[in-house]
Amino acid sequence: MDRDVYLRMAELEQSHWWFRARRVIIARVIERLVQPKPGASLLEAGCGSGGNLDTLQKFGHVDAFEFDDQARAMAAERSGLEIPHGALPDALPFEGKSYDVIGIFDVLEHVEADGDSLMALKGRLAKGGALVVTVPAFPALWSRHDETHHHFRRYTRASMKKVAEAAGMQVEHAFYFNSLLFPLAIATRAAKSVLRSDTPDDALPAPWLNAVLCRVFAAERYCVGRFSLPFGLSLCVVLRIADPD
Repeated sequence: MDRDVYLRMAELEQSHWWFRARRVIIARVIERLVQPKPGASLLEAGCGSGGNLDTLQKFGHVDAFEFDDQARAMAAERSGLEIPHGALPDALPFEGKSYDVIGIFDVLEHVEADGDSLMALKGRLAKGGALVVTVPAFPALWSRHDETHHHFRRYTRASMKKVAEAAGMQVEHAFYFNSLLFPLAIATRAAKSVLRSDTPDDALPAPWLNAVLCRVFAAERYCVGRFSLPFGLSLCVVLRIADPD
């Protein structure tokens, strides 16, 4: 993605409502749906500036890699971990290691070869391990935000299932999230289109509004593993290696 977009994301990752609430939901997914054993081994593929690493470390030992050098340096400084360079699908570090949980959070849409990337990560899963993926949902929601962030696509449950199965994985859980704020997001994007506004979707709102949006979005953690709404701005899937025929 563009350098200024990357730097803005790094600056906002600790405080912006979307990042904060997404971490809450990711933690609930791992806790409730994956249920890793104590002291599990985890890998984050494409960790950016490291905003998720503290959350993941609550579940066990964490490795992470990142393509962008500046983001890698920030992630290493924030986490105290060694963050090697890596890229999907053909340049994965940590050769010979396997993981109980691999997370790839809003990264797959940036990779042209998404199926090959899932296949590469599958090769790093330990027996019984799970791959947790979050991606932007619904191609109909394509916007300037996707273009400035250099997305190749947005997903539906059906399209993700197709890519996962082609990579030899099965969808154990799939649900849309960021659903409660869906109407507001649609209205905001429509208004920006009419007004031809270039204000980025990830701009930090006023503190009071940032707190409200975080609380509303994070409330969706109570839905995880219980029920799924038919729409949302994002999609989360838990994948496991498919049983051989």
